[in-house]
Amino acid sequence: MKILIAEDDFASRKFMLRFLSQYGECDITVDGMEAVDAFTMALESNEPYDLVCLDIMMPALDGYQALKGIRDFEKEKGIPEEKQAKIIMTTALSEGRNVTKAFDLGCVAYAGKPIDQTKFENVLKKLELI
Repeated sequence: MKILIAEDDFASRKFMLRFLSQYGECDITVDGMEAVDAFTMALESNEPYDLVCLDIMMPALDGYQALKGIRDFEKEKGIPEEKQAKIIMTTALSEGRNVTKAFDLGCVAYAGKPIDQTKFENVLKKLELI
């Protein structure tokens, strides 16, 4: 599995890398703009990400803007929905409106921080990524 982790907090980034590297090759970005750039480069080089973990509160572009940018790029490239990357939002913001907004923009799951490894693994299994 090819994984993109977009996280501006060092401790969270380190945790996500350690946790997800057991499931595949991980790339890391520290803001939303880098995440969109990494995603588009991977897709254009025919090595797309299977999973993208996006923090919501990031500099340059926030997670919502990065999510929209990624989904818009996939649409532009004609990628059918079933072939699109699985995007999980990771955040301390768990109010209903934040969750709804993320799903409206095209995420497939929402994980509150601190990340519960067992719950996160169950989500990955449900998405058929592991």
